Amino acid sequence: MPGLRPRRNPGRPLDAGPPPRSSVPVKITYYLEVLSSWCHWAEPAWADLKQRYAGRVQFEWRIALMRREDFPTSAAQTEWFYRRSGTIMQSPAMLSSGWYEEGRTNYDAPSLVAEAGRDLGVADDRIRLALAGAALIHGRKIARIEEAVAVAAKAGGVPARKLRARAESAAVRARAEASTAEFYSHQIGQRPAFVLEDGIGDKAVFSGLVRAAPIAAAIEAMLGDTAAYAAHAAHHGAPPKK
Repeated sequence: MPGLRPRRNPGRPLDAGPPPRSSVPVKITYYLEVLSSWCHWAEPAWADLKQRYAGRVQFEWRIALMRREDFPTSAAQTEWFYRRSGTIMQSPAMLSSGWYEEGRTNYDAPSLVAEAGRDLGVADDRIRLALAGAALIHGRKIARIEEAVAVAAKAGGVPARKLRARAESAAVRARAEASTAEFYSHQIGQRPAFVLEDGIGDKAVFSGLVRAAPIAAAIEAMLGDTAAYAAHAAHHGAPPKK
């Protein structure tokens, strides 16, 4: 049985017994940039997986800020990218380039506002989805902090003044930079990215994929393996000391 094969967990002695388990055996972390069109295309897959594996998988999103060189350099280039991705995704409508601003060098505001929502009790998807939709569907210029806050405060039902203060705080900036560094630590560069981990030390990394099927297949494999380990532990307990 695949789930009973020997495993080597770096830094964990072979005689240390079974690794600690959480009540939810598999965790998936979704790394995103609010203004990323490919993250927008991945949202249906994320919603599908959350519904399909509710209660069995822990879901979490984290900000992975894009560098200035990752953004388009003109509205025309933005529209070319959107024609390409929209065709690949067979979308009946093209995304809007209206959010793009000639000469702007910083587009962090919407991602920082989304991150700040956590501090006001909104850790789900509402704020970041509203921000992405405002930019990519309606063309609103949410790289401007006041515009991003207006969209997010309405979506999250939180005070705009408090949300802006948190978004502009050093603490929120530090969290976003830390999660961005964590994203790069997986040796990947494409967003969206999905990192799956289970209680027996396995990890699967998907970078740039926007469809649910391959991620679901990995989840099923991890759930199967962790169940097999649990069954083995119930029958045989910890490994012998010698």
